[in-house]
Amino acid sequence: MNRKLKLQELNRSTIEEFKATDKLPVIVVLDNIRSLSNVGSIFRCADSFGIVSIYLCGITPTPPHREITKTAIGATLSVDWKYFEHTEDAINELKENGYQIASVEQTESTKKLGQKTFDLGKYAVVMGNEVEGVQQSVIDLSDFCLELDQFGTKHSLNVSVCAGIVLFEISRQLRTSS
Repeated sequence: MNRKLKLQELNRSTIEEFKATDKLPVIVVLDNIRSLSNVGSIFRCADSFGIVSIYLCGITPTPPHREITKTAIGATLSVDWKYFEHTEDAINELKENGYQIASVEQTESTKKLGQKTFDLGKYAVVMGNEVEGVQQSVIDLSDFCLELDQFGTKHSLNVSVCAGIVLFEISRQLRTSS
């Protein structure tokens, strides 16, 4: 028999405890994400994998907003975030602070997520607009681009699903190598 755990058995951290823990040196950059639900879901992923922060750029909606909060289920309180009018400004700040910039986009020289090794270091992961993807000007500033292996006809995933997969893999590698 395999009994499902009750909520109080999950040993969840309080927001204060979570904020005091060491985070992975990863920042997610949302480049003009339109959907409030996607933003909320990415906050939950960021909380789940213990990353440093989220940078919300351009038309990306910011907390507090009922639809973001509904999907984030409190993660907007546990995960630090910052807003930039222009994604390029966020990328330049990150580069100045020693972050390697990885745009998740299909390009001529994209690296497959499963083939990329994430050594100890600081990474910024750029997730693009649901229709247009990552802006070319942001790709031009990136150190490398990543894509997921896909085997169907669409060759794209919902941005929050994609963010979860990418953050899982980076988290797995960084936590294994530390």
